[in-house]
Amino acid sequence: MRIAELAGTSAAVAGTPGRKAKVTALAECLRAAEPGEAAIVVAYLSGELPQRQIGVGYAALRDVPPPASEPSLTVPEVDAAFTEIGGVSGPGSVARRRELVAALLGRATRAEQDFLIRLLAGELRQGALDGVMAEAIAAAAQVPAARVRRAVMLRGSLGPVATAALAEGTAGLAAFTLEVGRPIKPMLAAAAPSLDEAFGKLAADAAVEWKLDGIRAQVHVSGGEVAVFTRTLDEITARLPEVVEAVRGLPVHDAVFDGELIALRPDGRPHPFQVTAARTATRTPKGVAPVPLAVFLFDVLHLDGADLLDAPGAERNAALARVVPAELRMPRVVTGDPARAKEVFDEAVARGHEGVVVKSLDTPYTAGRRGAGWIKVKPRHSLDLVVLAVEWGHGRRQGLLSNLHLGARDPETGGFVMLGKTFKGLTDELLAWQTAKLRELAVREDSWTVHVRPELVVEIAFDGVQHSPRYPGGIALRFARVLRYRPDKSASEADTIDTVRAVAPVLD
Repeated sequence: MRIAELAGTSAAVAGTPGRKAKVTALAECLRAAEPGEAAIVVAYLSGELPQRQIGVGYAALRDVPPPASEPSLTVPEVDAAFTEIGGVSGPGSVARRRELVAALLGRATRAEQDFLIRLLAGELRQGALDGVMAEAIAAAAQVPAARVRRAVMLRGSLGPVATAALAEGTAGLAAFTLEVGRPIKPMLAAAAPSLDEAFGKLAADAAVEWKLDGIRAQVHVSGGEVAVFTRTLDEITARLPEVVEAVRGLPVHDAVFDGELIALRPDGRPHPFQVTAARTATRTPKGVAPVPLAVFLFDVLHLDGADLLDAPGAERNAALARVVPAELRMPRVVTGDPARAKEVFDEAVARGHEGVVVKSLDTPYTAGRRGAGWIKVKPRHSLDLVVLAVEWGHGRRQGLLSNLHLGARDPETGGFVMLGKTFKGLTDELLAWQTAKLRELAVREDSWTVHVRPELVVEIAFDGVQHSPRYPGGIALRFARVLRYRPDKSASEADTIDTVRAVAPVLD
């Protein structure tokens, strides 16, 4: 398949607001792909690279060579070029990557150049999110969309699922099962502004669990071996020997647990989130005593040969309680009384935690989705938003990137809706860090503003939402301020514009 066909499909998908039309265009493109190309095509049309990061930044895309007159680039050729670019290292690597990028773009037509540049810059926002792409794979392979979604949940990636579905149909999808040692996408929680509203949505007794300001972890046990994965499915086992030791002692042979890791002070209150994040982000330097992470498990997805994904929440929790002692389990109370839930909420907040998660006792584990079965409630309004751009500071912030442009996901278009700006809540340490990080993500800039790839997630506290004609969504956050960056979250996990409207009423 030629890149020109992907560029045309991308333009067609971006040009239509209708979900069904997007799915149809994507499915037609997938049907035309060769068997070995399907995973790459899905990645490119989802705005991603199979190689993830290849070290190409704004500077390498600034000087574009003249376009080719006729299309000739194929999908395998571009994939091989990206692999070569990503493999360049050592002295002179920056210049060499620029040469390779220029050589690739020099073989592309104007339309292909535009597609490849936006792909490399992370700006291919045509509305082909995971849900739309899963439907397109189902349509192209003529299989039920639910089968595709489940396979993606279990495999954690669209590409292999597309390859199997197009080649073998439902039989290929049936081969994707929960495998101990291979992480799956975590189940996510919706948000509610109050416990009364959370219980109103569930309309039944529910479990009320503490919500910690930690790192989500999926822990796999196989024999005597333990593997720990982040919510982005990256393995961090080697960095967390105390977690491995705690779980290795459990009376299980094979198991998959879901839980939270957090650094606690001697009095049981949490350290700042950055302390926990530092333990999971890199290896602790030699000579520096690591802050140990406490383990709080709250779900079990597999236990000694039995898959529990489809079991109701109450059954999964009973299985968890059989093999995990109370000191390693998330504190929880089952109740139908919002007043009792408020007591749990108040205790969690008093101990320095974020709030609670109200969980249905009946819901299965819907991995990778923000379902209605889990609802988080916090004492303050906060959202996970994506940094779209940033302005240079002035005064004591001269030379630092300061004022953040904040966006919520638009599930209809696949883009982002800007909700305002903020420079509040930034410590000197965060200012220095975000200046370096956002320069790495830059795609274009002028004397005042640096526009970046929409990848960096930041948690923002705010006092309310108000009408605003200044922004495309017609609303803006009131008194927005930075709480922390969330390197453990991808932009696809950021809150949507619908969530913004649901969490807080819009004020006049």
